[in-house]
Amino acid sequence: MIRVPYDQLEAALARALEPLGFSAERARHCARLFAETTRDGVYTHGLARFPRFVAMVKSGVVNPSAEPSLVAAFGAVERWHGNRGVGNLNAWSSMARAVELARAHGIGAVFLAQTNHWMRGGTYAWQAADAGCFSACWTNTMPNLPAWGAAEAVVGNNPLVLGVPRASGEHVILDMAMSQYSYGALAGYAKRGQPLPFPGGFDAAGQLTTDAAAIELTQRALPIGLWKGSGLAMMLDLFASMLSGGLATCEIEPVAEKESGVSQLFLAIDPARFASGPELERTADAVIASLHAAVPVEAEKPVRYPGEQTLQIRRENLTQGVPVDEALWEQLQSRAY
Repeated sequence: MIRVPYDQLEAALARALEPLGFSAERARHCARLFAETTRDGVYTHGLARFPRFVAMVKSGVVNPSAEPSLVAAFGAVERWHGNRGVGNLNAWSSMARAVELARAHGIGAVFLAQTNHWMRGGTYAWQAADAGCFSACWTNTMPNLPAWGAAEAVVGNNPLVLGVPRASGEHVILDMAMSQYSYGALAGYAKRGQPLPFPGGFDAAGQLTTDAAAIELTQRALPIGLWKGSGLAMMLDLFASMLSGGLATCEIEPVAEKESGVSQLFLAIDPARFASGPELERTADAVIASLHAAVPVEAEKPVRYPGEQTLQIRRENLTQGVPVDEALWEQLQSRAY
């Protein structure tokens, strides 16, 4: 790994996108979202994901110029069609609209159909929190997680994201997949040849294993909470697909390079409509102080709230440069995709 200044990473990503049919503005925005994801330590969905994204644009799976279109609206609730455009740009636009609706109504909901992979889901909770809003969002995926009791993947590893804003900017952000380890995390462990800290799925013999590569082969990741995670994955799929009028997991192409047409849900709540800032801060500060006061299992590993490590990694990477795979960096600069 080498470290690259953040500005250089973002600029290189933008340069790589413009020849692919992106306007200059959309290339810069998409590049910023990829760069910020990498900056914040979610390397599997940042630069490491970029070559596959470029390949999907070139193959026509992702339309670089398509923007979401409004399908239906009623008060604080809207349904949009993503037109199979760029996933992170569609998601950003949807959360921005949910925040606008929350400003007007106190709460806003956007249901998005026929879009593409949103990359890091936590991006949109940070976006809403920076605007002072609580948020929830999730997406369905292709079938890549076994229903509990099933020997094959029939539900989606549907990420669920929750965000709580704080005046300090040190927001509380939970971004979690429905498996014990996301497939991005599994890929990282497999590449490094490291065992998982805890069993993360099933091998070809149907046994729980810490071998990430074996789990990648079977596509049988372990649902969080066992049957509870499997059930939650199904419910997230039903909410997103039915409310958006889009595809359910069982209708999405089960090939990573062709996964498209996913369904998503974005919810924003503006607390300024009914609660004071100091009141909210007192509660958040008390909860976090209680968490930090807990005696850690390992003295050198203090207890952290969701999003706290992201802030630490962000500061470190902005100061020292963003860690990137040297081969990926060379590939990006030469645009050898």
